[in-house]
Formats: sequence, C-alpha cells, structure tokens
Amino acid sequence: MRPRELASIERARFGPLRTLNVRVSLLSGEESARRVESWLRSKQVELSGDVLIITGRGAGSIGGVPVIKESTLRVLNRLRRAGVIHAFGEDTAGSFVVQLAPLRSLLEAPARRKGSRSSLPKTKANIQGLKSETRDQLHYLASRAIDALGVKKPSESQILTEMERHFSVFARTAPVGVDIDRWLNSAISRALIEYAEEDR
Repeated sequence: MRPRELASIERARFGPLRTLNVRVSLLSGEESARRVESWLRSKQVELSGDVLIITGRGAGSIGGVPVIKESTLRVLNRLRRAGVIHAFGEDTAGSFVVQLAPLRSLLEAPARRKGSRSSLPKTKANIQGLKSETRDQLHYLASRAIDALGVKKPSESQILTEMERHFSVFARTAPVGVDIDRWLNSAISRALIEYAEEDR
C-alpha cells in the first residue's frame, strides 16, 4: 500500500478532529515540534481518548534522517512527563497514536525542572479580565483541586494562587482567536467532571 493511501486510511479512522498531519506542512523540525505541542495541549482540553499525528517516515529528508518524526518523538516524551499525554506509540512507520491524559494530570503535574521550557507563548491575559461567572467556576475548581491534595480550609490567598495557576495552564492551550471565557469554561467543566468521577 502506498504511503498516501495509508495516510488516507489513518485520517478516516480517526477523523479530522483527531488527526494532525505535520508531514505535508513542509515545516522544519523545530516548527513542527511547536505545532505538535500546541495541538496536543489544545486537544487535551477539547477531547479524551486517542489522537493521530502523521509525521511521515523521513524518506525524502536529507540523508534519510526523519527530522519531523524525531522532533515529534522528543515532544511526545516531554508532554508525557508534563501530564499532557498518557501514552503514545507508533501506529505506522510514519505516524503516532497518542493517548491524551486527563486534565487532572496536567493540573497536578509537578513543576517543570529548571531549564525545561514549553514552546507555547505566555499569555498576557489575567483572571481579572474574565467574566464573573468564569472566575466563580475557576474559584470552585481551585478549591476542589486543593481539597484533593488534602488541604483543609485553604486561605483565599492559596485559592487565588491556584486559580492563577489553572488559568495560566488553560489559557495557554487556547487556539488563536478563541473566546477565552468559553474555552476556560469548557476546560473547567471537564476538569470538574474528572474530579467528580474520582470521588465515586
């Protein structure tokens, strides 16, 4: 079976919402890595389950080195440690199936080691610019997350710090042009469902 036919079958199996094809974009290894990270972080907020990343085998690369595939592999390993994905594996010689991690894994991931950096840009927005309903939901999520850590009767300062941390995590995953309140509400709702399921 030809690579183009195989890629078509892969896309049909996962659908366009769950498929990222960086092979056809003619990006550099660094550019493709940024795109893969940004896409996976947003998909973790939007979806659960598996997604597909098509990198190609690198057969047309200089020296036959699969630059995009190798840069994608490095991103996948880093995002697994960061709580963005749960697991991944090769689906074909030119693609990866990636299992998205629950949002709780992202929120509860340990702080990154000094020197490790996300390729996502920092957001200039802050919680003061959110609608009151969104801030209330963020406050509730922060309280719920702190409670899950075993901290009883947290101070408002502790809750505010957690609110800002959650806001930063979620806001940086938002696609360009998306309504930030709507994006945050969706992310908060999914995270709260996960906490509720954990309590059952």
